[in-house]
Amino acid sequence: MNMFFNQKKYREEVEPKKWAQKMPSRRRMVTIGLMASFPPTRLILEAHGKRILNEATIEPSSTEQEPILYLHGFRGGDYTTNCMVASALSAKGSRKFLKVVADLWGNVKLTGTWTGDKHPIVQVVFKYRIVGTKGICYYLRWLLPLLSSALNFKKYDVVAHSLAAPCIVKTAMKMANHRDFPQLDRCAMIAGPFDGVMYLGDIPNLNQFDINGRPWLMSPYYLYFLCHRKRVSQTAFLNIYGNILDETNSDKFISVVSARSIRYALAPVVRSFQEVEISGPGAEHSDMHDSPFVNQLINKFLGLS
Repeated sequence: MNMFFNQKKYREEVEPKKWAQKMPSRRRMVTIGLMASFPPTRLILEAHGKRILNEATIEPSSTEQEPILYLHGFRGGDYTTNCMVASALSAKGSRKFLKVVADLWGNVKLTGTWTGDKHPIVQVVFKYRIVGTKGICYYLRWLLPLLSSALNFKKYDVVAHSLAAPCIVKTAMKMANHRDFPQLDRCAMIAGPFDGVMYLGDIPNLNQFDINGRPWLMSPYYLYFLCHRKRVSQTAFLNIYGNILDETNSDKFISVVSARSIRYALAPVVRSFQEVEISGPGAEHSDMHDSPFVNQLINKFLGLS
């Protein structure tokens, strides 16, 4: 059994080659991603300032809006959330959505349409996407209040795949007491690694749940969720995880225990917590975001269907 996370295999399985060619070089993404992960070097990025290039159409609205943001994780891109966005638009009976492309220097480009209805659809793309949890959290900490101010919303919903799932939860907890930060209202999480990634701190079948659903092994990152869970007590959560039913009990990259561990932390205190297992060949980590069944679950959770 391979005891290490195979990044090359992960890249080959989840990343379309044509899309990868449009983005910054891998070396540049890794370098800037590392800069965003550590406070001292992050100061260099912050000194650049935040800039919005707005090429979007902003429709007038007479209602208090609550956008639905679609977020990808490590090495992801717009291809990660395209099917989920398309499914949501179909449920709404619309073709209009806003696309947000952000880089770690603070540059943001808006294209498409910010619709005037209650729930505008927003697809978020991290241009420098080879970043870990600290890098994605850094993105979210400055990008969300920037969008909130520019587009005038106080609450937001999120559909988050893979590493974006724990990052949006941690960001919501960390920024809960900041007045200029929008409030997370509903959060759908798909294949989230909440207590480790396979062969990268999480060996298949090593960690287990006790009779109360508490993980035997808790990473420092997971302990943060447990200690700060009351900060998201007003949020509703949907957790979707995969099990391809092989000897690893995983979705190929995230173990069932890691993906389900967030239930023990959040379910007792949040507004609502729902959990769904996807099993079989279609439950692979990078297949679930394109699954019509998964997208139906998400749309129902968000009140779109």
